Order: sequence, then structure tokens, then C-alpha cells
Amino acid sequence: MKRDVIGEHMFSMAHIFKTLESWFWWETMWMPANVTWADFEDCDGYVFPKPHQLYAILPFTLVLLIIRFFIEKYVALPLAKVLDVKSVRRVKLQPNSVLEAYFQSCTRHPSQSEMLRLAKKCDWTDHLVQKWFKRRRNLEIPTMVQKFKESCWRFTFHISSSIAGAIFLYDKPWFYDIWQVWVSYPYQSLLPFQYWYYMTEISFYCSLLCTLGIDNKRKDFMAQVVHHLIAVGLMSWSWCGNYVRIGMLVIFIHDASDFWLEAAKMFNYARWERTCNVLFIIFSVMFFVTRIILFPFWILRATIVLPLYYSTTPVIVYFLFNGQLLVLQGLHLYWGSLILNVLRKFIFVHHLKDDRSDEEEEDSLSDTEEKHVKNGSKNGCGLRKSCYLKNNNH
Repeated sequence: MKRDVIGEHMFSMAHIFKTLESWFWWETMWMPANVTWADFEDCDGYVFPKPHQLYAILPFTLVLLIIRFFIEKYVALPLAKVLDVKSVRRVKLQPNSVLEAYFQSCTRHPSQSEMLRLAKKCDWTDHLVQKWFKRRRNLEIPTMVQKFKESCWRFTFHISSSIAGAIFLYDKPWFYDIWQVWVSYPYQSLLPFQYWYYMTEISFYCSLLCTLGIDNKRKDFMAQVVHHLIAVGLMSWSWCGNYVRIGMLVIFIHDASDFWLEAAKMFNYARWERTCNVLFIIFSVMFFVTRIILFPFWILRATIVLPLYYSTTPVIVYFLFNGQLLVLQGLHLYWGSLILNVLRKFIFVHHLKDDRSDEEEEDSLSDTEEKHVKNGSKNGCGLRKSCYLKNNNH
């Protein structure tokens, strides 16, 4: 009796999943008029993308994470030593449960009044409390060497992807004539390099999502998360619907400017200011050409306007794809405003700095503080204000 109940339950679950699958792959949602999934069956030398091929993303992502580990350890780290990349000296933080609880639950930047209140509660001076918060904030920021290694990995991937994309696309008619993207749709046979190009790119952004917790967190962290999710979604869905040509153009446009930014960051961490400035200006030009000009007037025109020549009643996926592409363009405008702000400061103040990143605060440990840290109580609140002031009178 129990077996019959379990079997019936499994049958009902299988039926539900089958129904959901049929709804998800509903041809009216994915396909233009007079096109069915049967048209994507391999025949007569034509090979088409298959949704199940996306399972390859899992091992591809793992391979990229392993490659990143080796590049950071055996390429980026020695290169950082050659370029003399140095991190700000970090002082060992004295444990303090009161300040740690306030740092975690309230704010990383307490006001002056809060500093005085916390100093009174811990029986410290406000100067020591201020020092503690400065050092605690520094612990949240990756060191220069860590940032250099991350940028080196991204630079390696983006420049490799850009070179590969240029080699693959330069002789394709649809690279120069965007109309050719939609010619003979859906009978666009999949080429071998398109498979590897797509799987590698999707896996790269999946790997970035996997390492969000350890990568350098900037002020545009949420924008980065949205960008990575949209990138994975767009590439995956365009693969399923055989929109591979337009997908490759979107990927190539993005990679063409990204490696310039990562190169500029690397030289910035090495304090090669002139080289960093030149590379950042090149990146800015590439960014505005590719993402503010080409992307909306070349790519979005091809995805929003040209499909209407084939059908006056767009399918549901038309709005889904273009909605994500428009969100992507919104992110481009947001990052474009940040770049303009950096350029404005560079031109008028002669100071080039990435406003998205937090900088380590310079810190030094005085002999008096060193003595108090060594003699501090176990609960972190044993530094007597009077004793500190007495030793500081000298």
C-alpha cells in the first residue's frame, strides 16, 4: 500500500515537471511564425545549439576557477613582485567585543559623538577608538597584491577572449552587415568555435558569481551582480533560441574594452601613474565607442527593429531579451557617468582614481600604542584612559 502511494506521488511529480517543461519550451514564446523546434533538428550538415549542452557550463566553470588559481599564483604574484606592488602595512587589531559588535551591527564610520560614547564604554580614548575603526576597515579591504592578482586574471581572460573573438569574426559577413544576423533565421548552422566561445564566456561569468565573496567589493557591487546575472541569462537563453550570432557580437563588444580597464588597474596598483593614465584614457574611449555608441545604435537596433521585418507580432522572448539588453544599457550609462566623473577629476584636479573602490587608510603604530596593545586586557576594554594620557604627555 505504501509503495503504491509513493509510486503515485512520483508519477504526479513527473507529470508536473513535464507540464512545466512544455510550458517553458512553448514554441509561441520562443519561435517566430512558421518556425518550430523541429526546425532545430540536425540534418543535411546543419548543426544547431541544444539546451542540454549548457550542462557543460558546470565543468567549464570549475576549470576556469582552477586556471584562475594557477594564474594568480604563478603569473600574477611573481609579476606583482617584479612591478614592486606594495600593500599598506596593516597593524594587528586588538580584539574588542564592544567595538566589533558596533562595527558589525551599526556602521563602519561612527560619528564623533558615537566615538566618544564608545570610548567611555570601553574606557579608552577617542583617539584609540578612531584608530581601531580605521584598522578594522582596512581588514575589510583586499590588499594591493590581492587586487593586482584579481585584475591580472580578468585582464588575461578578456584579452584572450577579445583576440579569439576578432579571429573568429573578422571574415564573417554578419560582423560587418548586421542585417546578415537575421538572414535565413533559424537556419544558421552552429560552428565549432561558437560553441567553445559561448561556453567559455558563460562559465567565466558563472565563476565571477562564485567568487563574489572573495573578490574586491566596490561601491557598484550590486550593479556588478546584476550585470553578471543578466550576462549569464542572455547568453544561456540566446543559446537555446539559436540567437548565437547576435550573442557573439554582444560578447565581443563588451570584451573589447574590459581588458584596457584591468590593465590600467594593474599599473595603478604598481604606481605607474603615467602608464595607468594612458591606459585609462584608452579604456574610456573604447567604452564610449563600444557601449554608448555601437551597443545601442548597432546591437539594439538589430534586436529591436530588424526582427519586426520578419514578424509584426513579436514572440514573448523578443521582449524578454530586449528587456535585459535595455537593463544592460542602463548599466552602461551608469558606469559611463562614473567614468566621466573620474575623467573630470583627472582633467581639472590632475588626480585619477577609481571612485568605486575603497582605499586602505594609512596607519602606523606608535611605541606607546604598541605597549598598550601588548598589555591590553583579554576583553579588549582594559586600556585605561588616564594611563594612555599619562604616557602620551611626553
